[in-house]
This record gives sequence, structure tokens and C-alpha cells, in this order.
Amino acid sequence: MRERNFENLLNVLRCEEPDRPTLFEFFLNQRLYKRLAGAQWSEETDLPSWYGNMILAFGRAGYDYATVNGSFFRFPSGEKAAEKTISLNDGVVITDRNSFDAYPWSMPDPAEYDSLALELPRGMKFIVCGPGGVLENVIWLMGYDNLCFLLADDPALVSDIFDAVGSRLVRHYELAVQYDTVGACISNDDWGFKTQTMLSAADMRKYVFPWHKRIVETIHAGGRPAILHSCGNLEPVMEDIIADMRYDGKHSYEDVICPVEESYRRWGGRIAILGGIDMDFICRSTTDEIKRRSRDMLARSAGKGGYALGTGNSVPEYIDDEKYFAMISVATGEMYE
Repeated sequence: MRERNFENLLNVLRCEEPDRPTLFEFFLNQRLYKRLAGAQWSEETDLPSWYGNMILAFGRAGYDYATVNGSFFRFPSGEKAAEKTISLNDGVVITDRNSFDAYPWSMPDPAEYDSLALELPRGMKFIVCGPGGVLENVIWLMGYDNLCFLLADDPALVSDIFDAVGSRLVRHYELAVQYDTVGACISNDDWGFKTQTMLSAADMRKYVFPWHKRIVETIHAGGRPAILHSCGNLEPVMEDIIADMRYDGKHSYEDVICPVEESYRRWGGRIAILGGIDMDFICRSTTDEIKRRSRDMLARSAGKGGYALGTGNSVPEYIDDEKYFAMISVATGEMYE
């Protein structure tokens, strides 16, 4: 097993070349976590045990970090109609000024990342994600259709809801960067779909982006890099992400929107390009094809830096384990059982 060293990912996020090929993934899946942790997997459900499992799995797969959210803070919403596939209008709890005023707003709680790090191998760090993002949480609270109507009917209420959500997420990251074991933060907030952003670019700039700018400023003030995980077609707002919000890295790419190779050509050097081996490609391709594309992407970034190998989004259960292992083996040179 190769030595873990978070400095390699830091070099990627500085748009520099790491000392060796480096991996990045937002999350895997329960089956993979258990397989990678092996006999040391814990069935206990307390937070330290769960994150102990994450540390084992990420470390044994070859990552220089484990992704965690050590805070119990969430934005309570209503019941969803389904587990796997949900409507963006399910679970609505804020529909007007009265329901906004009655909502049980609370502030993030301190997280004990130091106590969670008892089993953190030397060289590894935590990357802290959020309990969803600014736009995601507003949609979960209001519903997507309702949000669109209220943008026209009551923009003052919409602004107040974004402020209530955004300010709490700023505090979440402000608490996270106080821990030495935290090496970076992910601001995870899906903004779009295949053809465009969820809201117009003008509304994104008015309601969503100012809070992301403050999130990045908070993470940077703590001396940590800030990573944006956001799905959808973000081409019209990439300049906002890079030049205004000043994210250090961007994660989530789809071939049908803009292949990672093209994204690296267009924006590499200005922002770290993380992952990007398309999930549909992984599902449909042979292990040899996956290895070939992964090698080509590492070769493309050799001598330039600013790239870490991974999927376009995450590793859900419908991706075969062997195809995932084929991809990461190109970076690690290791065999996985």
C-alpha cells in the first residue's frame, strides 16, 4: 500500500503537479466501503465507528483523505415520497412568510473532528462536506416549483430564505476549519441539469453565488482550499466560479455536457479539475477501456498538474466494483480484491 500524503492533493488544488498520480472522489457506496474496510468494518452506528469505516475504506483505496461531515446539523424538511428517486417538490415546509417565521431554525453545532481522527493514518486528512448546499437546501425546504413562483411573487421572502440557509452553511465551515485534522472543504450544491442551471444565471448571481463566495472566503480564512461539487451544465457561470467565488477545485462532470478532457483544456490551470471519468462511460465500457481513458487523462495532465483521477460524480451501487478498481489502479498501481 502506497504512503498516504495529503500534500499531493493540496498540490493538485494549487494547480500544480503532485509527486504521484492522485485520486479524488466525493463518496463511494456502502458495498464498496465494507469491501475495502474488510474484517475491520464496524457494524456500530455511532459517529466515531462510522467515520472509522470511512477512514479505513478511503485509505485502503489509495486516497489521501476521507470525506466526512462530523456535524449533526441539518435543515429539517418534510417527508419524501421515495428513497432513491424523489421529486424536488416533496417535503416542502416553507411556502410563505408565516411558515418561514415558524420554521425551527437552528445553528450548526461544533463537530469533534479531532476525536474522530484517532485512527486517521499518518499523512491523511479529512475533507469536510456540507449538509447539502445553499440552493439544494432552499429547494428541499421550499420545493423547486414553489421557489420559481416565489421568485416572481415574493422575492423578499426568497432572499430571506437564502440568507437563513447561507449564513448557517458559512458557520458550518467556519467551525470545520478550526480543526487541524481538516485539510480541505467541499461545498456540495447541485446547480443544474444537462442543459442549464436550475435558476437563471442572473438569479444564481443574485441569490446563490454571494453565499458561496462567503463560504469560500470562510474556508480560505481558515487556511484551507475550497472544492465545489456541483452537477449540471455550469458553463455559463464557470467564470463566476473561478474568478469571483474563487473556488480552488471543481468536481462533477458529464460527457454529455462537457467531457473532462475538454474541461481540463478550457479551465485547467485556473481551477483544479477533479475526477471526470464519466459514470455512464464507466458503466458501459470494459475495464481495459476504462484504464485507457484514465491513463490518457493522467498523461494529459502530466507536467501541468491540477488534476486528480476519479469518476464524474461519485461511485453509486450500480457501478461494478471491478470497473471502479480498474480506474483507480491506474493511479495507485495496486491490485484490489
